[in-house]
Amino acid sequence: MIWSDKKILAAIEKKEIVIEPFDRSNLGTNSYDVHLGKYIARYKDHILDARSHNEIIHDEIPEEGFLLHPNTLYLGVTLEYTETHSSVPFLEGKSSVGRLGIDIHATAGKGDVGFCNHWTLEISCTHPVRVYAGMPIGQLIYFGVEGDIENYYNKKANAKYNKVQVRPMESMMWKNKF
Repeated sequence: MIWSDKKILAAIEKKEIVIEPFDRSNLGTNSYDVHLGKYIARYKDHILDARSHNEIIHDEIPEEGFLLHPNTLYLGVTLEYTETHSSVPFLEGKSSVGRLGIDIHATAGKGDVGFCNHWTLEISCTHPVRVYAGMPIGQLIYFGVEGDIENYYNKKANAKYNKVQVRPMESMMWKNKF
């Protein structure tokens, strides 16, 4: 079941969910609004290789905004740092963002119990659109977990995204054995 605002607040009070910075006005009926951080990135090369470390170029979003173009994958990051210790977080785009033709994740909308970091956003758009640091970009929805957890994400030896980053993280697919 999706957690209500009261359940999310109770989990925050018990430190089962951490959101920094936390602003009560961003808490919805059953979600928490997150915002675009000040860094955005794109891949250096036009052709990507899943077996290779594909480098990214970071930009800081200026005050006047950053213009996104169609047919380019941008990596953004949430302003908020989050931790989830007893629930499964899902990141969804805000409807207002979708109505601008912006998608904020290609496939990675689900977090793991134990994920402690800023969220990297996989941003694409249908037509040119300007985005701004600090704008509402998505919402976190929390689901309860049935049963005990043996393998928290932040304790996994092979977790690829455990190092806390305020900048977007490129794909670490190349670290997999295939």
